[in-house]
Amino acid sequence: MVEDKEIKATVSPFAIREGEIKTFDGKDGYVSMNQIMQKINAGHINDLHFAIMELVNEFEFITSRQLYQMLEWKGYDAKSQDKLNNKLEQLIKSKILTRYYFNSEDGKGIYRVYCLEKMGKYLLTSREIECKWQPTDNAKPVSMIKKRLAGNQTIIAYLRKVKAFHSYTVKPAITAKMAGKVFKASGGVRLTKNGKSIDFIFEVIRREEDWEKKLTDKMRLYKDFYENFVMMDSGFQTLPQLILICEDEKHMAETFKTIVMNQLEIQQIKLYYSTDLRQNKQSLEDTLVEFVLDKDTNKYKMQNVELKLLQTE
Repeated sequence: MVEDKEIKATVSPFAIREGEIKTFDGKDGYVSMNQIMQKINAGHINDLHFAIMELVNEFEFITSRQLYQMLEWKGYDAKSQDKLNNKLEQLIKSKILTRYYFNSEDGKGIYRVYCLEKMGKYLLTSREIECKWQPTDNAKPVSMIKKRLAGNQTIIAYLRKVKAFHSYTVKPAITAKMAGKVFKASGGVRLTKNGKSIDFIFEVIRREEDWEKKLTDKMRLYKDFYENFVMMDSGFQTLPQLILICEDEKHMAETFKTIVMNQLEIQQIKLYYSTDLRQNKQSLEDTLVEFVLDKDTNKYKMQNVELKLLQTE
């Protein structure tokens, strides 16, 4: 597997590309549960396959590289990325998982996206593993899937690289009290050091259609949550740190401008920004950005934030 630091990309693979469409790359036809049970009984579908199913269920949409990293972190030996891909192919042929890729005028995307199929839900439910998947989940648009993938990458970067990492939540539920609405962030991690814990929540922003309006709608909910926060709201003992994950450096500035223009700054916390490609750094301690007012020019400027809490060692 190519390590993060070896990736030379200049554009995030999870950025929105104009005219991009989701293309089915799974298996058509019918597979019976009897056929699947025969494979399980013969050992052709084993505990590693079930671990893959559980991760796909947990993350909803995930790439094979992200699966490999999560399996490795959980202590499973998938041997290699190629061997994992072979196992994924087995699960697709059995209609336990399905697969998509993204297609645009620039050509096919460089990765495949995996999600559950009906048979996968049946198998997980048989092991008393909660599975809320339904067939319509696989109809989600490109922008929603790419948000999920970028959220996955951020969680994985923290669990693999931050020494203080304690736990993660794929889609933490947050309550905006005044709006009377529960909404979900793109991901969350809890960091613990010297007996003290802090929660980071990530909101992935993409340049999808109408993205500025979608951002302002979401930030109003976050503002509601922070302004009315009391201990243990949405399960947080203290105010969580919000980090906006953008497509690139320019997008961070565009996102900040949209928030300021709509008067959606959150007074209770410092709002931090980052990008997909910043998560590939060997250490995450200098991957966050804040916008500060330059007193000389009276203009905001982008400034890197160094957090020792995010050190690798």
